[in-house]
Amino acid sequence: MGSTTLRIARLALYLAWTLPLMPVQALGLLFRRGWVTTLPRFYHRGCCRIFGLRVRRIGEPTPKRPALFAANHVSYLDIEVLGSLIAGSFIAKAEVAGWPLFGWLAKLQRSVFVDRRVGSTARQRDAIAERLAAKDALILFPEGTSSDGNRVLPFKSALFGSVVGPNALSPVAVQPVSVAYTRLDGMTIGRDLRPFFAWYGDMAMAPHLWRAIGLGMVEIVVEFHPPTSFAEGGSRKALATYCEAQVVAGVDAALSGRARGFSKLPPVEMMQPVPTDIPATASG
Repeated sequence: MGSTTLRIARLALYLAWTLPLMPVQALGLLFRRGWVTTLPRFYHRGCCRIFGLRVRRIGEPTPKRPALFAANHVSYLDIEVLGSLIAGSFIAKAEVAGWPLFGWLAKLQRSVFVDRRVGSTARQRDAIAERLAAKDALILFPEGTSSDGNRVLPFKSALFGSVVGPNALSPVAVQPVSVAYTRLDGMTIGRDLRPFFAWYGDMAMAPHLWRAIGLGMVEIVVEFHPPTSFAEGGSRKALATYCEAQVVAGVDAALSGRARGFSKLPPVEMMQPVPTDIPATASG
């Protein structure tokens, strides 16, 4: 299923888009330039265009910082989708850091790598809390793994403790975000087609990616739900419960076609330009 020609073209465009921007971001991190938080969003928007991901947004990401965005996880494509909307960093599994190319990209976006084994939770929680104390925005997948896209898995509460840990010096805005893959070339994606985009279980990444990028235009509905805080929630478990309920409702509405209130995303020519204060040696 899908076009081999389209796959090759998309891969070529992706590499032509990605490889020149990697040293730009690296230089920005080296010289501590402010645009290192916004350049990834510009980059991910370009990736969405290349891979035919049409993102339809409902609501707005909270402008408050620090912020923790809690989203359901369907696929590695979620990184491009959420990265195109949120100027922040991801909380990723420790093994991602060792992946070729994708691990480098995650490091360039200042991802926080966590080991979810029992016994390391406190250390990982404090690492996240330190970033939040620095008024960063982080994107968390509380399910702990990706799902089949038809449902939301139970949210784990452990890492929500980062918003109340010893390093959480500022009130943290916690915003639930639902992600749903809804249409392929304008046609509703049913349960039989959703595994073409959802990456879960023991699926091998390379053949799944090869298949996914050969398909047409995919519509993804992303809904930003009302943010909350520890002060309003009362506990990390209450925060997890609130976020899970909001995300479940958002995914159900999107998959059933009941989602409303889409915000029109800017076309490519209106997207945020590359920052103008990039060192001259990086651009040319």
